[in-house]
Formats: sequence, structure tokens, C-alpha cells
Amino acid sequence: MYMAGMRKFKVGLHERGFLFWENEFKAMLDPGRHWFVDPFFRIRVDLVSVRETRLKHKDLDVIIKSGALKNQATIVDLKDHDRALVWVDGRFDSVLQPGIYALWKMFRDVKIETIDANDLRLHRNDLSVVARGAGAQEALEAYTVEAGSVGLYFKEGEYQATLNPGTHAFWKGVAKVKLHHVDLREQIVDIAGQEIMTADKVTLRLNALVTYRVADPLKAVTVVEDFRQALYREAQLALRAVIGTRELDVLLTDKDTVAKELEGIVKNRATAFGLEIVSLGIRDIILPGEMKDLMNKVTEAKKAAEAMLITRREETAAMRMQANTAKILESNPTLMKMREMEVLEKVARKSNLKVILGEKGLTERIVKLL
Repeated sequence: MYMAGMRKFKVGLHERGFLFWENEFKAMLDPGRHWFVDPFFRIRVDLVSVRETRLKHKDLDVIIKSGALKNQATIVDLKDHDRALVWVDGRFDSVLQPGIYALWKMFRDVKIETIDANDLRLHRNDLSVVARGAGAQEALEAYTVEAGSVGLYFKEGEYQATLNPGTHAFWKGVAKVKLHHVDLREQIVDIAGQEIMTADKVTLRLNALVTYRVADPLKAVTVVEDFRQALYREAQLALRAVIGTRELDVLLTDKDTVAKELEGIVKNRATAFGLEIVSLGIRDIILPGEMKDLMNKVTEAKKAAEAMLITRREETAAMRMQANTAKILESNPTLMKMREMEVLEKVARKSNLKVILGEKGLTERIVKLL
């Protein structure tokens, strides 16, 4: 309001006014009406609400240095490696980065916690709450380590700690952070389609499976560039070394022994880069088409020879039993007659017979009636 060189400015109950004379800060105005002699319009009053916790003004540093906010606002001056967490009325509000801040305290219960970001990692039980606050995304880098895994925390390329499953946060803009996620569960590497020549010059294709788990996460990450690829390579080399020294027949008849030897070789190498081999098995052995036909013929011939041998053994055994039976019957007439009676019984089932028994053998007394 302007009247005869006078200007009036009204400051509301929940406001404060910042008085500037020719753009130079002079004072803070409390709620009420304020009159000033200003015929040339050199005065400016900026009104701000104290209901908003944080005071935002382009000349905030000048206003703070003047001491005008001393009794009405909390001043927070954060250096390069300082960060601050702000609670308002018992609820988390925001994350503050380096800079100077003023927070009104007349109508709100404001709590400030200053943190040294040189530690880089933010250790808090209420991290999930902090991560949702204003300014958290700009100030913090959050990582989630899933169940069954661990996170290897490196600062400026140097190992710091192994992090358990959960959410972890690090301050941005302080140092270079890298987090390696390592799965500790059992995993499988499929060694498929390996063409290998046996000791007797037969080229075959072989498929194998390696089951492993990470036993030492730090070794797995630092000793080799890609531990899964390294395991695949070692398994390939072991397959070629073991299969190449065996003939095809030995390989086909004793796969378990070959698998155990392979497992022993791969275990020794895998331990060097932090892995534990659970099992290694040969899944398939694929022969060339011509070799398959040849093997089938050999197998067929073997089976035929075995069948013939069994038949001959059975025939021999039957003849031996018949010879023994004849000897027994010859030495025992009564047993011989009983045998004749069994034969007659079998014949009588299909024919009409009259049997006359006498002193002589049955064969001389049989009369067949048709």
C-alpha cells in the first residue's frame, strides 16, 4: 500500500517478511502491519511461509549471516563430506547434502542428525524409511542383495566388506563404489557338444554337466574375470585330457570311473578361484553314424553268439540229465515200472486203453482198443 510517500506491508500470522533496501537485506519482519517511508520504491519485502519446514530464498546465505533467524530457525551448515537427516514432528522428512540450510522451528519439532559421509556406507536400521525421503535419490545410491546371495563392497577398487541379503545405501559423490552380487546357490554349467578324439582315433561328441557353488565369493570375483566362464574352460580342458587317453570301449564301459577322474581334476582347479564342485557327470556320448552302425553289428553278433552258447549249454545239460535217469532206471526195476505207469497215464488221457498186468513188463501186456 502506498500513501503520500508511505508504503505499508502486511505479514500474516504464519509468515515472515524479509526487508530489502535497494536489494540489500536489512531485517526480518514479524507478523503484523509495517509502514515505511519509500517515495522512490526502493524497499522490497519478500514474504515466506513458516509452515514449510525449509526456508528457501535466493539470498539465504546473507539472511543467515545477518543473524535475523537466530531464534526462529535451525541453521545447518554442511561441509563437503557432511550429510544430514531431517525429522519433522517425529517423522522422517529429507536428506540434506553439502550446503547451508535454515529450518523453521516455531510450529514444528525439527530434529537434525549430521553424518560424516567419509564412511561412505549409511548404517541404519530404518534405511527403507530414509530411502523414501525427499532428496534421498539424489544423495544415496541404494543396492539390494537378494536372498541366497552376498554383495562384495569395493571402495575405490579396494575390498571393504561382504554384505548380507537386504538393502544397503552409499553416499553419492564421495568415492567410487562398486558392489558385486554373487549367487551362493548351487548352479549348473552345461558342457555341450564337445568333439573329442579317443586314444583309438574315434571322434565323438560328448555332453557333460558340472554342478557347483561359490565357496569363497571374494576369490571368485578377484582371481578370475568371470568364474563361470573359467569353470567352463577348465571342464573342457579336463574332458579332452581324460577322454583322449582312453579307447572307446573303455570309455563306454566305465563312464563312472571317467567321471570321477574328471571331477577330481576340475575340483583342484575350481578351488583356486573360490568354487566348490558338487558333482560332474557325463550326460551323453554321441558317436558318428558309421560308428553307430558298426557298434550295433558288433553288439548283435555278440548277442547271437551268447544266445547260441546258452542253447548249447541247455542241450548238454538236458542230455546229461537223460543219461543219469537211464542209469537209475536200469539199476532199479520197480522205479522202471513206475516210470512206465506214468507214460501209460499220459497216453490214456487221449486214448482208450486196457492194461493187463502180469509178471512180465507192461510193454508186453498192453492191448490198445481203438
